[in-house]
Amino acid sequence: MEERPETELISIPATPRASTPEIQTPSGQRSPRPASNKEGKSSTAWTPSSFISPRFLSPIGTPMKRVLINMKGYLEEVGHLTKLNPQDAWLPITESRNGNAHYAAFHNLNAGVGFQALVLPVAFAFLGWSWGILSLTIAYCWQLYTLWILVQLHEAVPGKRYNRYVELAEAAFAGTATALILIGGETMKLFFQIVCGPLCSSNPLTTVEWYLVFTSLCIVLSQLPNLNSIAGLSLVGAVTAITYSTMVWVLSVSQQRPPTISYEPLPMPSFAASVFSVMNALGIVAFAFRGHNLVLEIQATMPSTFKHPAHVPMWRGAKVAYFFIAMCVFPIAIGGFWAYGNLMPSSGILNALYGFHSHDIPRGLLAITFLLVVFNCLSSFQIYSMPVFDSFEASYTSRTNRPCSIWVRSGFRVFYGFVNFFIGVALPFLSSLAGLLGGLTLPVTFAYPCFMWVLIKKPTKYSFNWYFNWILGWLGIAFSVAFSIGGIWSMVNNGLKLKFFKPPN
Repeated sequence: MEERPETELISIPATPRASTPEIQTPSGQRSPRPASNKEGKSSTAWTPSSFISPRFLSPIGTPMKRVLINMKGYLEEVGHLTKLNPQDAWLPITESRNGNAHYAAFHNLNAGVGFQALVLPVAFAFLGWSWGILSLTIAYCWQLYTLWILVQLHEAVPGKRYNRYVELAEAAFAGTATALILIGGETMKLFFQIVCGPLCSSNPLTTVEWYLVFTSLCIVLSQLPNLNSIAGLSLVGAVTAITYSTMVWVLSVSQQRPPTISYEPLPMPSFAASVFSVMNALGIVAFAFRGHNLVLEIQATMPSTFKHPAHVPMWRGAKVAYFFIAMCVFPIAIGGFWAYGNLMPSSGILNALYGFHSHDIPRGLLAITFLLVVFNCLSSFQIYSMPVFDSFEASYTSRTNRPCSIWVRSGFRVFYGFVNFFIGVALPFLSSLAGLLGGLTLPVTFAYPCFMWVLIKKPTKYSFNWYFNWILGWLGIAFSVAFSIGGIWSMVNNGLKLKFFKPPN
């Protein structure tokens, strides 16, 4: 049966057109409006004088409207349309969404290479060559897998973007900003001593004063409003990280090795002590790979559409970043252990370079190396602190229902900077707890993403994917407990004195 073609869209109820001049014929019938001959033009078609037609103002019930409603529902169902939270436009992580793969590479590289890598040779002093390289390789591959999980989970639920790892990030990085102040301040002090040499004044700045100088610089840089605005800082941090990492191990291996060097694992008085020392060393390895938990925040700065989802440029940038991260951490660990063996001080390769070769290496090269570390700590402070800034401002905007003013935002960041300065002065030994910190924060990097994958993606029960992620997750929890115990044992065994409010001079 042939369908009758539809001549026009009909709204319900149909309303008459606006009144227009019509001509009545002698028979009383209406005739169409005659064609206008204005300006000598004629037309056979009649067009209403008003472009607003009530029949098109209310298309409810028309086939076109039904198609639009069904299409909108379908797009929301499959996730083509993301429901945005208006508050995101006021917060530093999601305020700007013009990120790209280059920004992702800069941010990931800046967060992934830091002072944590400088203590990797210390772990090799307890593990030896074989176990040291094996554990470092496994940790690198494991965290690369969990990084991929987080990238994929960013838009795992249709129509929603998981923009923050807030609670976990705060747990993982709670001590990082403070440790950066300690490392940065102490490195600035060493840089000043190298550059100044014997010309130093009789009353140089104390360590606490150097902490204050570094904190002030961090606070000034932290006034940049959002995560995309610090892309330039992350680029500087990435370049300085690659440069100083290369300089540290190249300068170390190019010098004469100490005569009493040994590559045997440090001897321990008992089997239990050996086990705990190995656990502490593995915690140091885990501590070196704690920067990738910022991936959700970095990915949140990117635009995302159905044809161009955010995970594509994010993963592309992350792969580039982690290639360079591997080029930094493996040479530092292997080259540092080759140069110093088990004579490596617990503070890491930077102090070993200064302690063993401060008189052998030109002062200019040493000074540049230490200055690059300071620059990297300054840029790393910004990206590690951004989730905390975002949390502060989210709490404020949710209560006031308005964006933070520049004074409120600045006040938050000044407050946060000086809180970390106060913690650094109160707990000056924090930077020496790499093994313990690595054990405590290990689940955020190695375990929780695996659990998230199983609970959100719901792979087939008892499949390889299901078993693989559950096993990795519970192994991460078990290692966290073991490494934390090893870190505590190391503190007790080394006689670490918890000198509160007594930083070194």
